[in-house]
Amino acid sequence: MGIELILFYIFATVLIASALTVITVGNPVFAALYLVLTFFTCSGIWILLEAEFLALTLVLVYVGAVMVLFLFVVMMLDINVESLRKDFSKYIPVGVIIGLMLVAQLVMVVGPEEFGLERVSAAHVHDADYNNTRELGLVLYTEYLYPFEIAAVILLVAIIAAIVLTMRKRKAKKFLTPEEQVVVKSSDRVRLVDIPAQKKK
Repeated sequence: MGIELILFYIFATVLIASALTVITVGNPVFAALYLVLTFFTCSGIWILLEAEFLALTLVLVYVGAVMVLFLFVVMMLDINVESLRKDFSKYIPVGVIIGLMLVAQLVMVVGPEEFGLERVSAAHVHDADYNNTRELGLVLYTEYLYPFEIAAVILLVAIIAAIVLTMRKRKAKKFLTPEEQVVVKSSDRVRLVDIPAQKKK
């Protein structure tokens, strides 16, 4: 058994354990941290598959930006952990059934009958000067150019839609106009009331 196979089993074990912990742990902060560990182990597996660019992108984008943002949001929100734990046991049967269905589908798709070495050739061992980023760029901007551009347009539309939904004016929300605040007078804001003095009896 080679060192790469041993590392793969170690990464795969840690990946499955951390992914299960993400959905079973009660504290949302710990769930976000375990998800960071899941991303790190995924990047380790991708490095073993000689996909260094995807592994570094996963660490920099998801771990370095997205998950840190999620962690800050979770820590800033006042989440009632007890209410989350109270409803967790109610959804365990449904979660187990869906999990078994997903495992069955994965076995049917990536099983040895459909995804074995007889149908898919083994990975080719590249030389030391092999550039994974260059090969990925050549495939992405030649063979998959139109799907890549379509995905970029869809993401742009999603960003614009999110900004429009966030900045839209709501009827129940009041907005301040700076030009009205500049020309305001003290008589418009303050009303002086003359109250007669009262003597103690």
